[in-house]
Amino acid sequence: MSKQIARSRIKKLFEEADKAFKKNKKLSNRYVEIARKIGMKLNLKMPKKYKRQFCRHCYKYLKNGVNSRVRTNKGKVVIYCMECKKYTRIPLK
Repeated sequence: MSKQIARSRIKKLFEEADKAFKKNKKLSNRYVEIARKIGMKLNLKMPKKYKRQFCRHCYKYLKNGVNSRVRTNKGKVVIYCMECKKYTRIPLK
């Protein structure tokens, strides 16, 4: 039961992060931080949908075209974070 509540809260936090991003980037980064802490506390796997919305290195919320760049290269999706200047490669099937 608590895992279902946690999943719904994580979903809500990412929705709020998306809404708050234009006005206040720090607030959206804080929402991501809280969502990660909820997941870690209950040992939940972050869904793929949300896992790709924040940087794995600096944990900032990523918005395509604003503070991240998404490209395909040699059968991989490359997500480049413009905040910390690092990238994440995800294999395509």
